[in-house]
Amino acid sequence: MKDEVGKRSQRNLNQLRSSNYTRKIDLLTTSLRDLNATLQGPCSATKTGEASFRILNPNGAHAIAVGIDAPLDVEIAGHVGYYCGGMNKLARIVIEGNAGQGVGENMMSGLIHVKGDASQCAGATAHGGLLLIEGNVSARCGISMKGVDIVVKGDIGHLSGFMGQTGRLVAFGDAGEALGDSIYEARIYVRGKVVGLGADCIEKELRDEHCAELFSLLKEAGEAHKIDVSEFQRYGSARKLYNFHIDNAGAY
Repeated sequence: MKDEVGKRSQRNLNQLRSSNYTRKIDLLTTSLRDLNATLQGPCSATKTGEASFRILNPNGAHAIAVGIDAPLDVEIAGHVGYYCGGMNKLARIVIEGNAGQGVGENMMSGLIHVKGDASQCAGATAHGGLLLIEGNVSARCGISMKGVDIVVKGDIGHLSGFMGQTGRLVAFGDAGEALGDSIYEARIYVRGKVVGLGADCIEKELRDEHCAELFSLLKEAGEAHKIDVSEFQRYGSARKLYNFHIDNAGAY
């Protein structure tokens, strides 16, 4: 059922894209509330064939393109503030600049592509989709991730992957302190140096199935033929924090 819904959404998006029409919305003349109301209205967008939007003059505004629940193409011509693309579902959002705190927070599906750097808490609590960041990311990237794939072509800051439940976090560069602290079953792949691992996070063997998984993510990021998957290290849970031990009760 899930696959069929995805295929139907993609067919709808392809039909809408065939109109070759992109609606431009300028935030100098349109309020942020009106912009998001337009993007959150899939019925009206579908009827008018406006599957593609280009947002002009974002000027670091917060909460741009949040709560989208339709297979739209949204390009943002500049830098954005906090929580851009939050709760995204089905949409493809491209940010032609840097992103503030919480980009892609709680996204469910679709693609968010940041062509610059991102601040802290990128992809926090996200359930699905792909968050692709061309530059570096600050602290707490992918905290409490619940199924999202996050690919960062630069470095990630401290406490990245904190309490990661499921999903994959990939960093082409280095990782800061406390990587994967209190991690559950999310998988972390780092190509560069790791300053330090968090509680219950350990380095793990990079087996064939992980190489295949990583190659697939690199392919989505357009880097599959530029980077060798063997250059990455895998990190995950030691599974020692799952259960309460009465002998340690005094430490809680």
